[in-house]
Amino acid sequence: MHIAQISVRILASVILVAGANAYASEVPAVFDAANCKATYPKQSLMNEEQGIVQMQFLVSPAGKVIESKLDKSSGSKTLDKAALSAITACKFKPGTKDGAPSQTWTKVEYVWSL
Repeated sequence: MHIAQISVRILASVILVAGANAYASEVPAVFDAANCKATYPKQSLMNEEQGIVQMQFLVSPAGKVIESKLDKSSGSKTLDKAALSAITACKFKPGTKDGAPSQTWTKVEYVWSL
């Protein structure tokens, strides 16, 4: 019997944009990785598939995913689909621009391991 371990890494970055005597900052959206997990697909467990899925999500000011895309596959379409589907359904803490909630892109790395 395999024990599946899943970890999530949020690849956040702060972008500073130079303006005339002022700086604007953007903080990407984040989600609660402890309460938002994908279920390890049975087929992947049986095939002992593991890998890291790198994704990007466009999150609305209300914290809902507007768009999602795969940046780098885990090597398993089943794991990729499960991660994208699960994280897309999660509620995010909205990102901000100049301190106000705003639509932002955020990167998430989902690690599937047995």
